[in-house]
Amino acid sequence: MSSTQQNFSAGQTQGQTQAKAENLVQSTKESASAAVDKANAAANTSGQTAEQNKEEAAGFLQQTGEQMKNMAQGAVDSVKHTLGMDKK
Repeated sequence: MSSTQQNFSAGQTQGQTQAKAENLVQSTKESASAAVDKANAAANTSGQTAEQNKEEAAGFLQQTGEQMKNMAQGAVDSVKHTLGMDKK
């Protein structure tokens, strides 16, 4: 094999190797980007779910507090009525 042909083969091999490496790097970047997108989507969904659960819990506690207040007022009114203190 002549020196020129050896140089050509070496250059060709180097070019093919470089192209494969560039394709691998590009593929890795795309995979990483897709993983980041999925992680962001999951984080957004988790955040929205947490906010919704927080709002539902606050509403439930508000409703429970109102019910307890009404029950306590009813008990006070009942005792006042029983003792005759409800008439003014």
